[in-house]
Amino acid sequence: MSEQSDRESVALEAAEAGAEVAADSFRGSLDVDKKDGKTDVVTQADHEAQERVVETIRAAFPEDPIVGEEDEELKAVPEEGPAWIVDPIDGTNNYVAGIRAFGTAVAAVVDGEPVAGANVFPALGDTYRVGPEGAFRNGRNLSVSDYEDPDMATACPTFWWDFDHRGEYGRAARALVERFGDVRRFGCAQLELALVAAGGLEGVVTNKQANPWDTVAGVAMIREAGGVVTDLEGNRWRHDSHGLVASNGGIHDELLEAANEIEADD
Repeated sequence: MSEQSDRESVALEAAEAGAEVAADSFRGSLDVDKKDGKTDVVTQADHEAQERVVETIRAAFPEDPIVGEEDEELKAVPEEGPAWIVDPIDGTNNYVAGIRAFGTAVAAVVDGEPVAGANVFPALGDTYRVGPEGAFRNGRNLSVSDYEDPDMATACPTFWWDFDHRGEYGRAARALVERFGDVRRFGCAQLELALVAAGGLEGVVTNKQANPWDTVAGVAMIREAGGVVTDLEGNRWRHDSHGLVASNGGIHDELLEAANEIEADD
């Protein structure tokens, strides 16, 4: 087994371990704290799930740095060498509200580029993984949709805007509503990206600089499934890019146009 295959196996094992912890407390009694804002919440399950994920990774790759949303893990992806990126519960607001759209995300990167990843959504019963052999959901190959007509496409404005940037959300919503057949938002970025890879959505867009734990695994899945992910200028997306425009490829130009209206003046 190659080292990349090893990393895919560990990413899946770690994501499943974290998701099991999250599932055990779902719709139960939760201790909920605020982080940077009224809607930025964290639970004890987030911390416990991250501990389980980190333990699993360190058992196999004890020297690799780990970038994680919670606790004392790194917050930036190293530019050189191997590293891991962890989100113990993506979609925590959904999780707290008892909504099934949440999951554990783990990605392995080398020199900043993803080589493997896994997103496990325990309440949905879906496990996504990506590695040297391709991208899969519950063991079946992923493929983006073949829609090229924007009128048939469904797009998603991902992440949430602070109160002083809600005008940008309004412009994002308007730009998507005017261009595409339907618009949905799930409140869980890794799920939204995974759905593009699986053909359930045609596009996901934000003008914000996204956190790597919210994006890298899902981005790798989209690319492996035949999709395209760029920044707002149409350049290949990286973990430190400004904005994210992810699509099936067929609607990408239209999605880029919509993305570039978000920061336009009122």
